[in-house]
Amino acid sequence: MFRALLLHDTDDGVTPRLDECSEGDLPPGDTHVRVLYSSINYKDALAVSNRAPIIRGDFPIAPGIDLVGEVLSSTGDRWEAGDRVVGTGWGLGENVWGGYTEEVRVRADQLVALPEGLSPQQSMVIGTAGFTAMLSVMALEDHGLTPESGEVAVTGASGGAGSMAVALLAQAGYEAVASTGSENAHAYLKTLGAGRIVHRDAFSGGPARPMESGQWAGAVDAVGGDTLATLIAQLKRHASVASFGNAGGHELHTTVLPFILRGVNLLGIDSNTCPNDRRRAAWARLDALLTDELLERMTYEVVNLGDVPEAVHEVLDGASRGRIVVDVQGG
Repeated sequence: MFRALLLHDTDDGVTPRLDECSEGDLPPGDTHVRVLYSSINYKDALAVSNRAPIIRGDFPIAPGIDLVGEVLSSTGDRWEAGDRVVGTGWGLGENVWGGYTEEVRVRADQLVALPEGLSPQQSMVIGTAGFTAMLSVMALEDHGLTPESGEVAVTGASGGAGSMAVALLAQAGYEAVASTGSENAHAYLKTLGAGRIVHRDAFSGGPARPMESGQWAGAVDAVGGDTLATLIAQLKRHASVASFGNAGGHELHTTVLPFILRGVNLLGIDSNTCPNDRRRAAWARLDALLTDELLERMTYEVVNLGDVPEAVHEVLDGASRGRIVVDVQGG
């Protein structure tokens, strides 16, 4: 028997419950994993609190879009018992069971090896947030960004992926400029390496003109909407913005002028179905850039599986500063 925090579809709505399960309760999958840690992302908080229809799979389902664990068995030749693996994306915790369970079955090709330099807990401090941020930095570098290029703007910088982007850029030698509306996040962002901080209002109203003065050598955007439109108008010649969020809206009102007159690039970041070769490269880079001290600084708290329904409100209310890790086997 093992424990799982399952979401049940009841007459009162989607409700979380810590259940005792057996292996027969697990949905199909060729690789059986003992989950060690997960994390609480904004999407997880929405799912557990039933504030948004995140779940697209069959109920009951274990949410948790991140997991790290130890392989118990696998029918293929990709993994052996005892291998430590990381799972993010591929619909985990949305379409199929995710990380909020002590055991899970996952497709072998939806897992990557835990980097040797990271502990299981550290990998979940990183999680989808850090993985997405790393993909963003790598995409900018693929399109010519170097530390000598100039300042790189990060919007939504007080969020999980935004703050990770600030830290990764700083660790890689870039001048990171953090944009946030949370004044109490300024000190935290400075400790992560932000060179300076600008208020989100500088971007959120949209650009005054189709092309404004070129300020940014690159940008990581977690907001979308008018904020992304402003960044596009303010990019330097041949600069790029990596986009992965829509907290500011999913519509984008811009013109072709920055693209055809300055040669700027809009780079979409999809961490959910990212190919495995790219995943492995991103995790290797994360292992190389993030120090133990920095990961400790970015850990807001570690909670047990039964504490998740309460802890998600810290994420939704913006009370957490850093990442919440779930110790799945704890408690």
